[in-house]
Amino acid sequence: MSFEAKSTLRAIRKIKPTEPDNFSINKMDAIQKKLDEIFSKIKMAAWIIGFFSLIVGCFGIANIMFVSVKERTAQIGLKKALGATSKNIMLDFIIESIILCFIGGVLGVILIILLGIILTFVFDFPIYLSLWNFLLATTISILVGILAGYIPARNASKLSPVDALRK
Repeated sequence: MSFEAKSTLRAIRKIKPTEPDNFSINKMDAIQKKLDEIFSKIKMAAWIIGFFSLIVGCFGIANIMFVSVKERTAQIGLKKALGATSKNIMLDFIIESIILCFIGGVLGVILIILLGIILTFVFDFPIYLSLWNFLLATTISILVGILAGYIPARNASKLSPVDALRK
């Protein structure tokens, strides 16, 4: 605490030299440091929650894709009988998985933007989603689509045309 500021405040408040201070001087850097610490913990918690949400979402999309492969076994067999390669079948299912995840990611981003607009009006403080965060969210959605769709797509591509048409 600056001696000049302290003596000026004592003079303004007419505090005798033997009396204790009836004021305090707060430094903004200490407050800013505490706020940064709080927000870093909130950010870490958000990353952890987001990570677990991605894992759950990945399992959900993989389950949807396994059901999709099971329901379209005859179509897969027909495609293979007509000359589709395993790569074509695999690519079809991975693209479907990517599209599902991408749509989910975009809907999530839209919800965040709307929430940011609402909170901006409520708190009179600008809350927004940066372009970097939007690109990160869509990239992660695409990666989750690839991860979630790979095993079901591989299973679909390994089906024998004869066995698939029998089912």
